Amino acid sequence: MAQLPNSLEARDIAFQLHSYADARRQEEAGSLVIEKGEGIYVEDISGKRYIEGMAGLWSVAVGFGEKRLVDAATRQMEKLPYYHTFTYKTHGPSVELAEKLIEMAPVPMSKAYFTNSGSEANDTAVKLIWYRSNALGQPERKKIISRVRGYHGVTIASASLTGLPNNHRSFDLPLPQVLHTTSPHYRTMKKDGESETDFARRCAQDLEDLILAEGPETIAAFFAEPVMGAGGVVVPPEGYWEAVQPVLKKYGILFVADEVICGFGRTGNMFGTETYNLQPDIMTLSKALSSSYQPISALLINDTVYQPIADESHKIGVLGHGYTGSGHPVAAAVALENLKIIEERDLVGHVKEIAPTFQKRLAGLAANPLVVETRGIGLIGAAELAWEGFGDTPGAIGGKANAVFLEKGLISRNMGDAMAFCPPLIIAEAQVNDMFDIAEESLKAVADSL
Repeated sequence: MAQLPNSLEARDIAFQLHSYADARRQEEAGSLVIEKGEGIYVEDISGKRYIEGMAGLWSVAVGFGEKRLVDAATRQMEKLPYYHTFTYKTHGPSVELAEKLIEMAPVPMSKAYFTNSGSEANDTAVKLIWYRSNALGQPERKKIISRVRGYHGVTIASASLTGLPNNHRSFDLPLPQVLHTTSPHYRTMKKDGESETDFARRCAQDLEDLILAEGPETIAAFFAEPVMGAGGVVVPPEGYWEAVQPVLKKYGILFVADEVICGFGRTGNMFGTETYNLQPDIMTLSKALSSSYQPISALLINDTVYQPIADESHKIGVLGHGYTGSGHPVAAAVALENLKIIEERDLVGHVKEIAPTFQKRLAGLAANPLVVETRGIGLIGAAELAWEGFGDTPGAIGGKANAVFLEKGLISRNMGDAMAFCPPLIIAEAQVNDMFDIAEESLKAVADSL
């Protein structure tokens, strides 16, 4: 890519280290500079427009350029641009948002605690779970179970929970207290002749076997996304949650539902917890909480979690944890307005209405010889591409497809060879068809080239 010496592209290469990128390739190829966005579209610095098929990073629920969120941020910046929630201090937006989230929670919750990203929310959940175990006089109960292919973030603790190799390699992760159990991906993990229901039961049995092998008294919590996101949009098989949750209850293990991607309408209900009738003790929230207009995340904890923590903080004299930006007034004000928009415009109802078209078009991608599986629910899905016989290594075909998508005006994301689709919740039916028209055309071009 030819760059002018003082262009944004050249300065980006010179000064910025990027997430989820090959740094040497970055030096050679540079970045796509996105300059503005409106609705489901973004525009690069040259004026080319793209359908943002990933809602940014699974997150811009109400679309780009929503003036009500800009105005909410401006009003709050003028009134109180920053304050904190340390040492018995607070401010209106954090109080109102905490109250709103507790009211919205699909299962009884006691308190909200604010952080700045999904990673921080899950990292804090681990710390609070350990703190609670000590408060209960159970110092040995510190192990956490998550799942292979699960995604929970990139801090030291949350990256350990994440069950993806590239989040561990060369980082000396995962931490020894973190264990991983079977991924609920039926196609790749099933045994010959095993039905979805039988596979789901085996996943639950694998979980119980791991608990028993480690000692139930050492297991503190189980972290899981209702639908796996960055692990390739893995939708749980029939009967999975009905089989898994009783195992957790049997051994008194806390259940943390990571709603960072699923929360606020993505699966066709306000929360994935509702879609799958989950009963979590903790919920972690981010992304669509503010449509990512401001960095904010939250944990909701039930009373079973809260009371021992409160007792321990009283015993010690302080809960020694917090972030400068926890419950930031501007972020909280934007999140409140974002939730109002989601409710007033009935975006959850819109997802239910438009999901059949989305899922039908997603399934239609299977007509391409490269596609070995499509999977999804609500307005989230993935098309898995075959690399055996087509690509030199896993991820190669996904990378090629991603480049063609981009060239033709669609931003997707290949997670290995799984092409993901997660557009803003405001997407219209005609735009869903536009998005999948580009996807079909792009996959045909990739297949023809091979």
